[in-house]
Amino acid sequence: MKKLPDKKKSNPRVRVVQVISKTKKAKFQKRLLAWYGEFGRDLPWRRTSDPYKILVSEVMLQQTQVDRVIPKFHEFLGKYPTLQDLAEAQPEDVRKSWYPLGYNIRPYRLHGIACETIERYGGAIPNKPEELLSLKGIGRYTAGAIRSFAFNKDAPILDTNVMRVLHRIFIGKGEAKKQKAELWLLSEKLIPRGKGYDFNQALMDFGAMVCTARKPICLLCPMRNICLTVSLDEK
Repeated sequence: MKKLPDKKKSNPRVRVVQVISKTKKAKFQKRLLAWYGEFGRDLPWRRTSDPYKILVSEVMLQQTQVDRVIPKFHEFLGKYPTLQDLAEAQPEDVRKSWYPLGYNIRPYRLHGIACETIERYGGAIPNKPEELLSLKGIGRYTAGAIRSFAFNKDAPILDTNVMRVLHRIFIGKGEAKKQKAELWLLSEKLIPRGKGYDFNQALMDFGAMVCTARKPICLLCPMRNICLTVSLDEK
């Protein structure tokens, strides 16, 4: 018997993006940026485009609340104002300067990134994704954040807050952690051209302030009538 050719399987990475209407995409972008313009947080690392300072803030913010990071961010940069200063420091001194943020692998990673950047790129943090990802300690999210916030690129990001927002509004079913491929693609495709900085900052703030993990403010949410999770809950 002649073997029939296998049917092509649909790619789950593009399924969600394909079914999003242009209208919903435009509404989400417009509403999110309008919300951010009115309610976005004034954070110290948003007052700079220095790649080194952006790097420090992103590493500090990993698994740590913003309010705890702000004073340490200022203190740390006061002691290590440049990448060169950090690279020349002793790793143990860097760890002590990190206290009491916890998760103490982070200061060692940050010091290692500084040393590697000095050695490989002459002290200039690169802006190409493949070069950033080649630095030990920089993953896909941090690379996207540096490209977006330091170099104003339309680079996607996907931290816990962003993943929750996109999953609730555009997918609505299943576990977000098991749908990262789709969510990464969503994060990339939703960025309005030339507005990656504000859009990504808005996504993070929206997840931290409105679409929160435990008690999302659904009744006052500007995305309420386009959110799949709300739609499914009301059925």
